[in-house]
Amino acid sequence: MQKTPEDGVLLEFRRVGNAVKVSAIDQNTGTEISIVGPYTAGKTELTRTAIQKLKYVMAKNN
Repeated sequence: MQKTPEDGVLLEFRRVGNAVKVSAIDQNTGTEISIVGPYTAGKTELTRTAIQKLKYVMAKNN
């Protein structure tokens, strides 16, 4: 798992065939999301997408 500067978000990258599953967990709330993207997508793009989805889910739950 990788810690990002985004306020304590843990990221996990797992390659599954031609895809990458990215899980993002907020350390403060325990909220977890996952996305699946193409293996050819850059790590920066996958990270940005996962963090955006995590922020969306957290805002929706409040």
